[in-house]
Formats: sequence, structure tokens, C-alpha cells
Amino acid sequence: MLEPDASFVVVTPVYEDHVASTRLFTELARLYGDRVFVVAVDDGSIREPVQPFQLSSSGVSGVVLRLRRNVGHQKAIAIGLGYVEENLPDAQRVVVMDSDGEDLPETISTLLEALRDENVDVAVARRRSRVETLRFRAFYVVYKFIFQLLTGRTISFGNFMAIKVGALHRLNAMHEVWTHVAAGLIASKLRLAVCPIDRGPRYAGQSKMNFVGLTLHGFRALMVFAEDVLVRVGLMCVLVSSASIVLAVVATLLKLAGYATPGWFSMALGVLFLVFLQTGTLTLMTLMLSGIVRGTIQKPGAYREYLAGVTEVTADVAPR
Repeated sequence: MLEPDASFVVVTPVYEDHVASTRLFTELARLYGDRVFVVAVDDGSIREPVQPFQLSSSGVSGVVLRLRRNVGHQKAIAIGLGYVEENLPDAQRVVVMDSDGEDLPETISTLLEALRDENVDVAVARRRSRVETLRFRAFYVVYKFIFQLLTGRTISFGNFMAIKVGALHRLNAMHEVWTHVAAGLIASKLRLAVCPIDRGPRYAGQSKMNFVGLTLHGFRALMVFAEDVLVRVGLMCVLVSSASIVLAVVATLLKLAGYATPGWFSMALGVLFLVFLQTGTLTLMTLMLSGIVRGTIQKPGAYREYLAGVTEVTADVAPR
């Protein structure tokens, strides 16, 4: 159980989701009262922007960060984390969660409990069960397989996590987090505790993430490990080009031995030469790109460029 005096900050991105986000704020107030401070990042909503009264009437204190434009789920989280580090220096625990209800507020205590281990920097949620369509589950299995094949790493968690203050500073220095939070966390080499947690149903409405968006989200995870992907692709190209040379030698020996049918040798040699040429070119490009891609430090305060306004909110009702 969470200690009674243990306070924490919740960073949650919200995009055109008034009903679900209000429900989340109410649940946080009901479960944690004045121990929780909410940083709601309004990701450029137009039809249903986050209003300060949603927090105050729900019974939680916090702040609403209104962005100049829609930047996407991952950048919105990175902006919220940057705000917490600069403006909430007393925050010792930060929880990142979705605002639609799929990250259950009652399971926050499980993540925070895992942080009590001094050898853990970040506690992440691995989905024990999912309320998803068969199509999404199939895509997720394929995505994890491709990610492991191209990067040599396993990704089994999403954005629902609890972070210690030291880990927060490290994550905010990594530009990879702005591309893909979970992949950036893996790249940070912070010590993780994986907590099996059930995924809940949405509070209201439908997910705004379509198949194209999911595919792009998966590619962004690969972008974080661009060097590893390039090296593995380069090695594969070397293997294919080496195989084409061996097969060309075999085809030449068969031709000299008189086993090749008319026209077969020239066609086989031409195809193998094209394969070698293409894979060799791709290998050279890969080697050059792998020498260019390097991790850089994210400048402090970069989140401020995206802010259109900041509204602080105090709970209207007594903490429950």
C-alpha cells in the first residue's frame, strides 16, 4: 500500500477527451486526495480543450499546460516531464499515464511501491490483460517481434510508469524521449522494475489512434535505436551480397562443367550481380549513416517553446 504521506505528480496528455479526462481527475481525487498533483497537457485540443474547472471541481490541484499545436502523445508527455523538472522541484515521484482510463488510477500504488527499492529508478507497467480488438493484438505481436529483430531489445511496456526524481533529470536530457517515451526509457539504461498490471476499458469515447498512427508509433520506436537498426541491416546486406558472390561462383562452375542450360547462366549471373550491387550500395549507405547518428542532449527548457498558456488550479472541494 502507498504510504499516507507519499505525494506524487501525475503527468497526463489529453487530446479532445473532455469526458474521459474529467473522470480520471475524479478518480485520482477519490483515491489519493491531496497527495496527487496533476499536470494535464492539453495537446492542442480545439473542440474539447481541457478546462481548469475539470480539475478543481473533481477535487484535485494541478496545472493545465495548453500547447500551441497538436504535437502528438509522446511529445506531450515529454513537455509535461520538462515542466515538472523546472517548475515542481519538490516532486520526488512522477507518474505518467493516459487520460482515457486504460491506465487504472488504482494501480498507481503498485508502481510507486516498486520505486521503494533503491535499485529501481523507474517502475513500468506491463499489460497482464488487454481490452483490445484482435487486430490490435495481432499488430502488437508483430510489432514486438520486428522491434526485437531489428534492435536486439525487448519492449513490453508503454507509457504508464512511475519515475524517481533522479531518473526524471536523466530522461529530460534525452531527445529520444520526445520521439518515443518507452523506447527512450530503454535507451536511457535506467534500472527498471516491470509490474504486471491489467489494462482497463476506456472511460468514454473511442481511441483516436488508427492503424496508420499505430504503425507510425512503432516506426518511431525503431528510430530511437537507428544505429542498431542500421548495423543489423548492414550485416544482413553483407550476408546477402556474400551469398550472391558464392552463388555466382557456383553458377560459373556449373557453366564450365556443362550443366547449365542455354540462357540460364547469363540470367543467373545478371540477377546475382544486381543483388550484389544493390546490397553493396545499401551497406555503404548504412555504414555512412551509422557514423552520423548519435544521441544528443535535450536542451533544458525546450518544452517552453510549445506552451501557449499555463493555468494553475486549486481544488474546490476538500480532499477525500
